[in-house]
Amino acid sequence: MEVPLPGTVYRPDHPFTAQVLSNAGLVGPGGLGTVQHITFDIAGSGLRIEEGQSIGVLAPGHTPEGRRHKLRLYSVASTRLGDRFDGHTASLCVRHLTYAIDGQPHEGVCSSYLCRLAPGETVAITGPVGRILLLPDDPAADLLFIATGTGIAPFRAHLRRLFHPEERARRPEEPPFTGRVSLFFGTTQQANLLYCDELQAIQRAHADQVDMICALSREEQAPEGGRLYVQHRIAEQADALLDRLQAPNAFVYLCGLRGMEEGIAATFAAAAQRRDLDWNALFAQLRREKRWRVEVY
Repeated sequence: MEVPLPGTVYRPDHPFTAQVLSNAGLVGPGGLGTVQHITFDIAGSGLRIEEGQSIGVLAPGHTPEGRRHKLRLYSVASTRLGDRFDGHTASLCVRHLTYAIDGQPHEGVCSSYLCRLAPGETVAITGPVGRILLLPDDPAADLLFIATGTGIAPFRAHLRRLFHPEERARRPEEPPFTGRVSLFFGTTQQANLLYCDELQAIQRAHADQVDMICALSREEQAPEGGRLYVQHRIAEQADALLDRLQAPNAFVYLCGLRGMEEGIAATFAAAAQRRDLDWNALFAQLRREKRWRVEVY
């Protein structure tokens, strides 16, 4: 019998205090910006965070108007067992947000706070929340993951859940995943391919089930010129992907920057038109059956 998904355990007025265990950089030499993999100790919290869910972070301090900083949600990058496979940790993938206002540099309040945390410091967290990016129950599902930037976080968790040998060893009663996964990952350059080594290791170990296709916007050029984005990589395989999406056990997951969905959907629509396939009807069916799942920020 399926175990019901628990609701939110901790809220802003009653957060859990988690200790930082590690804070490691994910961007390679010569890469752009700062992205950190931050692992928290959640032992004793009672949290059961499923792959695809998020937790909230409350940065300390107040706004210039005297209000507490707003809660920020981050997709969890680890499985329910955590990176140490004991169920006592949770990890986030956080980009240090920087931007300019009237030419003056500014930092994201919560992202800068998180990226500078040292092991031993504590953080107020809430959650878990989210159902959109949960995996289906079908162990033979056909999964299409589309990520940009730190949107890779939930898919790192999913791939570890489905294929990591230690994860599998801890769940001998569960049937192995026999389906297929295609991961399309868009970022700026090779040095910014987050979790690249471990994801490629999964791909190599399960080459008959896992594809990983990357788009590097600052190192590759689109066929029509200009920068190459993840939708260009999808266009290269659009016919085969459309065939897969017509199966009832096919699911599409998108996670990353707001606005990415439009470009992905337009790519599929253009490919469908070439084949006299009614994309609008297929898209409506995918959404109606909750097989088109989007979480953007």
